[in-house]
Amino acid sequence: MFEVTLISDKTEGGIRKASFLTCGAVCSSQIDIELEGDTILGVRYTGGCHGNLQGIGALVAGMKKDDVIERIEGINCKGRGTSCPDQLSRALKML
Repeated sequence: MFEVTLISDKTEGGIRKASFLTCGAVCSSQIDIELEGDTILGVRYTGGCHGNLQGIGALVAGMKKDDVIERIEGINCKGRGTSCPDQLSRALKML
């Protein structure tokens, strides 16, 4: 019900770049993730609260994806059953 949709996944020079459409229940519409191994290099959201989502991207940069999933999985925004951070955790689980 709140799953993200993988729309692009490619690796260039050892950097994996994946893009996901969010479920539609959150303010952001897309999440772009860059990974090197299991370390997050960057996260960019399209739409949503620009300042907060830039903050999420800055906070998770350099972290292991499993650590990020553990911290943000299940965060609920305004009773929607998911959130922009939760959508990121769902995307990371697919990588």
